[in-house]
Amino acid sequence: MSIEVIKPGLASSIQDKGRQGYYHLGIPPSGGMDQRSLVAANLLLGNPEGSAVIECALMGPELRFTDTHKVAACGAEMLPRVDGEPQPLNEVFEVPAGAALSFDFVKAGARLYLAIEGGIDVPERLGSRSTYALGSLGGLQGRTLQPGDTLGVLPAHGLATTGRRLPENLVPAFYKRYELRVIPGLYAHRLEPDSAERFYHEDWTVASEADRIGYRMKGGTKLDFIKREPPFGAGDDPSNIVDACYPIGSIQVPSGSEPIILHRDAVSGGGYAMIGTVISADMDTVGQIQPHQKVRFVQVTLEQAMDARARYQHVLEQLRNMP
Repeated sequence: MSIEVIKPGLASSIQDKGRQGYYHLGIPPSGGMDQRSLVAANLLLGNPEGSAVIECALMGPELRFTDTHKVAACGAEMLPRVDGEPQPLNEVFEVPAGAALSFDFVKAGARLYLAIEGGIDVPERLGSRSTYALGSLGGLQGRTLQPGDTLGVLPAHGLATTGRRLPENLVPAFYKRYELRVIPGLYAHRLEPDSAERFYHEDWTVASEADRIGYRMKGGTKLDFIKREPPFGAGDDPSNIVDACYPIGSIQVPSGSEPIILHRDAVSGGGYAMIGTVISADMDTVGQIQPHQKVRFVQVTLEQAMDARARYQHVLEQLRNMP
């Protein structure tokens, strides 16, 4: 059983829940940027929740199915079509043998997750099928999809039912502007007090450089760092530090001008000060923000972040227990 890639879309790649345990070696987790939507698409089909899917960024692919498959598409509002006929989002539908599956332009959100009953069959690398394109690891030859690629499909469990739909209360909402909750970082003290306060009170605009490595923000006032004599091993830029580890979600501001939120393909460390970290419960949201949309950062406590994580885990449990 196979699927032929006719058009790859903008940046379509094979992703699962990611590879864990190698970040200290410089290998990031990769995996779906919106984990909730990836899990939802798989569970609708009766797949294991971490099965490999196609992550479609802003523009979906066109695929030719050589065999009949049940599929589900969750995440961004990118209407699926089978041979031109519209199909539902967040619901299981069938693609007949020989038919082409395509997608309309995105209306809301940024990334759609296309799951196929059984899951995409590519080799596991370090315990995951996820693509880490920067390191040419995983997925299909360690890269995004290209025209003429052929994807295999693992045997189905026979649990998918056409018409099975995601409950309305579990369908994510998308907006024109977003609030992202942030815990101040290890180097927040390096900012001038006025800059630190301003960072949380200004609107920032997502730049066109918003991808799996990181989301760059523009449009805010330049942040000032407290002047100091650079320590041995740090650079001359005021935002430089002696190299440190970067957690996923950490925010660095090279030269103080454009904050960058590091995401699932980010490098594991470097020499920029991390002024804060977007909480884990909001990282799916980051992956669904389109370029040119507005963002405001909101400072929260560790206790508030833990409470948000518990609520996020409750949503995942609801997905696992949906009818």
